[in-house]
Amino acid sequence: MPLSKDILDEIRVLTQFNPASALEGIKVHHTADPATIAATERLFAKELITQADGGYLTNSGLEVIRHLDSLMTVLNCKDKELA
Repeated sequence: MPLSKDILDEIRVLTQFNPASALEGIKVHHTADPATIAATERLFAKELITQADGGYLTNSGLEVIRHLDSLMTVLNCKDKELA
């Protein structure tokens, strides 16, 4: 399953959120990389974040980021930890 650049950009934005706290948001400034701005706007359109320029995670966004956090934990663990 190949991941498009758009999806990878959205994942990069999501990794800026703290999966342990719904009270911590982000702000993507107008001077940010255009790909980051576009990814943030797509996440807002998908109702995963509360503002087109960041904001907070929605309930759906919290669920997605918890899955992403689990995936990152698995991918970052050493081979011997998996055995």
